[in-house]
Amino acid sequence: MKKTFYLMRHGETLFNVRRKIQGACDSPLTDLGRKQAKIAGEYFKGIPLDHVYCSTSERASDTLEIITNNQMPYIRLKGLKEANFGTFEGESEDLNPSREEYETFFVPYGGEHRQEVRERMVETCTDIMEKDDHHVVLAVSHAGACRNFLSVWQDTSDVLPERIPNCTIFKYEYEDKKFKLLEIITPDYSKIEELLSAATIS
Repeated sequence: MKKTFYLMRHGETLFNVRRKIQGACDSPLTDLGRKQAKIAGEYFKGIPLDHVYCSTSERASDTLEIITNNQMPYIRLKGLKEANFGTFEGESEDLNPSREEYETFFVPYGGEHRQEVRERMVETCTDIMEKDDHHVVLAVSHAGACRNFLSVWQDTSDVLPERIPNCTIFKYEYEDKKFKLLEIITPDYSKIEELLSAATIS
């Protein structure tokens, strides 16, 4: 039986603005991040979500609560967390290695191997979608986690930009323990500008 799985990145955070490496550590959503989540919530209006999940990071749970307007109970799962970057956590993004070096770069510094991230994301998302009463599900996660998850199923260079915008939504079809990417929904920044303008006027 085919099911639908939405995996998305959280809204903009303080560390995003300050260009800090943000993996297992956390920082709060910015005003813009909260508005991005509200716009994501507009996208999901009319979509019959039967269950919602997020990582244990506050930036993910806050994003989900805004999307659902606190109208749905949700479960936080460690398996949906961002990659752990070890001692690089909270440091400047200027210290990040090239994309080609990411696979094992952070391991000597107490961080995760990318394969570990892929495996736990696949295991967690598969466990979610294998539940009998889960047909249309949303899970809020993180940019690196989303990229690593997608890389299991296809070449990400064909569909993903260098940086995944906040609140990007990945729509998957799920069947026989496999995920097939159907669509990538990116934030409608024109609506965000309208919200910002309205907030400034009021």
